[in-house]
Amino acid sequence: MGRSWDAIVIGGGHNGLVSAAYLARAGLSTLVLEKRHILGGASVTEEIVPGFRFSVASYVVSLLRPEIIRDLQLPRHGLEILPLDGTFTPLDGDYLWRTNDHAQTMRELRRWSATDAEAYEEYGLLMVEMARFIKPILSAVPPDTIRPDPRDLLPLGGLARTFAGLPRRQETAFIQLMTMSSSDFLDQWFETDPLKATMAASGIIGTFLGVRSPGTAYVLLHHYMGEIDGAFRAWGIPRGGTGGVSESIASAARAYGATIRTEAPVARINVRDGRATGVTLESGEEIGARVILSSADAHQTFLRMLEPETLDPAFTDEVRRYRFRGSSGKVNLALDGLPEFTCLPGSGEHLRGAISFSPGIDYMEEAYIDAKEGRFSRRPYTDVIIPTLVDPSIAPPGKHVMSCFVQYAPYHLAEGTWDDTQREAFGDAVIDVIAERAPNIRELIVGRQVLTPLDIEKTFSLTEGNIFQGELSLEQLFFNRPVPGHARFRTPIRDLWLCGSAVHPGGGIMGAPGRIAALQVLRSRRMAA
Repeated sequence: MGRSWDAIVIGGGHNGLVSAAYLARAGLSTLVLEKRHILGGASVTEEIVPGFRFSVASYVVSLLRPEIIRDLQLPRHGLEILPLDGTFTPLDGDYLWRTNDHAQTMRELRRWSATDAEAYEEYGLLMVEMARFIKPILSAVPPDTIRPDPRDLLPLGGLARTFAGLPRRQETAFIQLMTMSSSDFLDQWFETDPLKATMAASGIIGTFLGVRSPGTAYVLLHHYMGEIDGAFRAWGIPRGGTGGVSESIASAARAYGATIRTEAPVARINVRDGRATGVTLESGEEIGARVILSSADAHQTFLRMLEPETLDPAFTDEVRRYRFRGSSGKVNLALDGLPEFTCLPGSGEHLRGAISFSPGIDYMEEAYIDAKEGRFSRRPYTDVIIPTLVDPSIAPPGKHVMSCFVQYAPYHLAEGTWDDTQREAFGDAVIDVIAERAPNIRELIVGRQVLTPLDIEKTFSLTEGNIFQGELSLEQLFFNRPVPGHARFRTPIRDLWLCGSAVHPGGGIMGAPGRIAALQVLRSRRMAA
């Protein structure tokens, strides 16, 4: 065994790197171990087609916590987030186009429904208030419901007092957001079907639920909590792709003294007398440390990296019950030019934001029904970004990158497995959906990458390909994430902590799990001193 470290962080995704940066900033000798040749986990930029650099998995940024950007001085380390301008929903012979220009969006909505235009402003104000109300939770440590300590409930007391002071209408809206489907919640506000479908899509991201499934209204709120420069619900593209986020955090961590190793997969977390003492790499190398933080998901950490006898069987059973149910796929396209939509021809500003293939609520629900029956959606919901219109540096001059996030692609298929034939058929289904509205898309494609949930699992070690390291369903949030009684970033193994999206507050390019875990480790060291 070589050098021993104060802290080892397993996984060089953005959460692991955030933890490493905070620990190193506090003076701990910190080592990050990443299995791949490149940092970033699912927040990574890679050249898949020569000359074209893709945000392979994660593709937009909104949830990255401002306190992390500030604390780690990420702009000094190269972070630059370029704002996206609105959402364009192409339809048969028409379109719905909401932009960051409020007046323009109001004119567009009035073209569809004067009632919806009026409700849209009121809805936006309400959701901003809901996001502000719930935002403190993103930095809170969940209480231990098994062994409650009154001191751990103090942050919740403040939230309860704030809730009690909310106007009755906001209290009602919050309860609805916690319990309703995104479709039913939006039905209370709007009548325009494409508007409701496009907005409801945020409620199904990373879940094996449909827009009419109870609980998806919360997921809608979760995504509404994103902000850029203080603007709620703002989304952006990192310059250089989402790998630019990870690289800036890695640069900050190195500046504070952290050491980062790639191509260093961890085979086992070493445990002695109930305490984590280090790790063994797949190469056989053993590395000691006083504390281990794993940014891998709960299955990877507890069921793969630990010997079975180190954990109580009851705890292991709880981990096995933790639901992943991967439901998302990704299609990345290298294009020779820009798609042209029949409903709005030309290469205008409507291509510079998100392009949402979500023409109606029934369309979205039918895509989910396919998944429930164990097959990928024949006409999937697809969220498209053309990042080269904002950041042309990631493709050759005049060429473009198209990023397509897709629901649904169930990890478990009713017939067959995710082999090459199924993968290509899934990719073809996505292209077919785009071609219905932009017929020239096929002639533009010079290369493509199709990722199924199985590909996501194999490449990024995300169990069942779940992009949030576990569903963001209500029963798997806060003090239940990932296991009741173990939601405070600690694990049953002393000096072993979780710092990835498997713990509160969940997934997305947020960094909050990594930050809170590191602060909890530092707090425990101070208390033990």
